[in-house]
Amino acid sequence: MITILIADDHEIFRQGLHMLLSAQPDLTVVGQAADGLQAIQMAERLRPTVAVVDMVMPGLNGSEVVYQIRQRLPETRVVVLSMHNDESYVLTALQYGANGYVLKDSSASDLVQAVRAAAAGQRFLSPSLAERAIQAYIQHGKSQSAAEENEYHRLTTREREVMQLSLEGLSAAEISQRLSISTRTVETHRAHLMHKLRLHSQEELVNYVRLHKLTP
Repeated sequence: MITILIADDHEIFRQGLHMLLSAQPDLTVVGQAADGLQAIQMAERLRPTVAVVDMVMPGLNGSEVVYQIRQRLPETRVVVLSMHNDESYVLTALQYGANGYVLKDSSASDLVQAVRAAAAGQRFLSPSLAERAIQAYIQHGKSQSAAEENEYHRLTTREREVMQLSLEGLSAAEISQRLSISTRTVETHRAHLMHKLRLHSQEELVNYVRLHKLTP
């Protein structure tokens, strides 16, 4: 039996996915998460075969959720659901460890196929996404310098969490409450991540994130 965690911030959409996937005899939904942080926590607790993750979520964006799940739970596969058919988004998801990328306007059978493929350790992309173009993007990514390629990944998990929540407009006090750390620790993490990314202002951070497709 393939167990599934669904992570999406829209309850009606989650319920629809639950009904769709649970209707398959070999699939069972074991949990639903409404934001990125909850998705990681539930994945660690439930250890699903496959996590179906929305690319755009509050708390932590989908690409970061993919990365953290794959780092913490290498046995759990991840399928990304997204409204973005831009190949750069697909590349980001694949580089972060996703096994599948399914567009939200795809057929129900595409999602079911993607989940089964991911559980088997295979890759699945929505048919409308050009595999040849994706491979070209991957090769382009591999040709980048190691410094550029690994810049974001040099951030610690906590630094990435602080960055994401800062971009959502939370104050240091709100972030400290959300992550159960002190306000001073939040400011320290923020200073470290800005230094590692060689950034000097919130505006530069926003531009960096948009450029690298880390948030919508």
